[in-house]
Amino acid sequence: MTASDDLSAQLARVALQDRAAFERVYRATSAHLLGVALRILNSRERAEEVLQDAFVNVWNGARGYNPSVATPMTWLINIVRNKSIDTLRSGAGERRSTGALDDEALEVRGDPELEPQHLLDASLQRAHIDACMAALNAQQRQALALAYYKGLVHSEIAQQMGAPLGTAKAWVRRGLDKLKDCLGARGVLA
Repeated sequence: MTASDDLSAQLARVALQDRAAFERVYRATSAHLLGVALRILNSRERAEEVLQDAFVNVWNGARGYNPSVATPMTWLINIVRNKSIDTLRSGAGERRSTGALDDEALEVRGDPELEPQHLLDASLQRAHIDACMAALNAQQRQALALAYYKGLVHSEIAQQMGAPLGTAKAWVRRGLDKLKDCLGARGVLA
C-alpha cells in the first residue's frame, strides 16, 4: 500500500468522523502543509492559523474528497493553498484601508524545499523508507538504527545488542542489502 493509498483510506475514515484517522492524517501531513502555508503567507503565526482552519475544513469536508479527482496530498495542499490565499487577500484589504505598503513587503520568496511537489516527493520517499525499514527483522532494524542514528561502530553495536561481533556485522550488512533491494524495487534508489 502506498502512502497515497493509506492517506485515501484515512480520509475515508475521517469522513466517518473517525478521530484516530484524523489524527493520523494530521501527523502525516501537517508539517508539509504548514510549509505550503508558510511559503505563501511568510508568517508562521498566520500559517499556523490557516493550517488549523484547513484541518477544520478537512474534518468537516472529508466526505467531499474524491480519490479519482486528486491524490490526498494534492487535495490537502489545495485546501491549505486556498485558505492561505484568502488570508492574504483579506490582509491586503486591511492594509489598503490602513495605509500604503512597499511592494517589497508583499513579495513572497519561494523556497524550492517548500514547493508542494518537493514536499510530496519527500513525504512519499519517507513513506517508502519507513515501509522498507519495517520489512527488516528487529535485529537488522536495531543494528542499522544504532549505526546510523547513534553513529556506533560494529563493536559498539555488538556490545549494545549483546551479540557476537560477527553477528552484529551480519545484521548491519544484511539489513543494508535488504534495505537497498527494497528501496530499489520501490524506485527510491536509481
